[in-house]
Amino acid sequence: MTDKTMTPEDVVARLHSGMTLGIGGWGSRRKPMALVRALLRSDITDLTVISYGGPDVGLLAAAGRIRKLVAAFATLDSIPLEPHFRAARQRGAFELMEIDEAMFMWGLHAAANRLPFLPVRAGLGSDVMRVNPGLRTITSPYGDGETLVAVPALRMDAALVHLNRADRLGNGQYLGPDPYFDDLFCEAADRAYLSCERLVDDFAAAAPQTLLVNRHTVTGVVEAPYGAHFTSCVPDYGRDEPFQKLYATTPWPEFAERFLRGDEKSYQSAVETWHEEQT
Repeated sequence: MTDKTMTPEDVVARLHSGMTLGIGGWGSRRKPMALVRALLRSDITDLTVISYGGPDVGLLAAAGRIRKLVAAFATLDSIPLEPHFRAARQRGAFELMEIDEAMFMWGLHAAANRLPFLPVRAGLGSDVMRVNPGLRTITSPYGDGETLVAVPALRMDAALVHLNRADRLGNGQYLGPDPYFDDLFCEAADRAYLSCERLVDDFAAAAPQTLLVNRHTVTGVVEAPYGAHFTSCVPDYGRDEPFQKLYATTPWPEFAERFLRGDEKSYQSAVETWHEEQT
């Protein structure tokens, strides 16, 4: 068995400009934020990002790292529209492929199963087809003759995900209420990097249904306590709502200067200092 433990910097060293990068989680929930922050400390740019978008998308968009975004939404959950995503989109900073949530999921399934596309009903009769003129329909080859949308596979060069627990081999466990399709992101990517709240020696006592990510899909594992901050990672911690509000209402240069100049330890320290100032 292989020890796959890495640092965030090790992960970023294996990424490159121009790649297609998938980011797991959902909105402002269990995002691999420590890995995203490490990516921001690099000079990697011109990314195609595939994400159920949250502050991962907002940070990368504000920093000018995205060439194209494939997403069903970009939200902070308690704040409906991710403000830095909105600002970047309004100034035409990147190309956007906006698709239905179900279409996104089936695009992941297609990529995970090495299929070029999967046929779905989602999107028919909606503006999804109008705003994505590259989408195609397909006629069922069976007697029904039904017209379906051929959702293209969302294949990725690399994926980043965050789970509650992992072992050194790359097996990952979620303890919250929702898997957020992180297993599909790992399966749909050529390489996947898993950050976690805590490394464990084994999962002998774990409920099998919580073992979401299998080691055969994972290239590297990073132990990153509070690595999803400021998004939630329940039951370990909830969303840091005060800090999320600060992020959403602070001009990007000011936020980046205070919180994103140093390494992950510096970020955590700056967040702690800010909270102390509020009390």
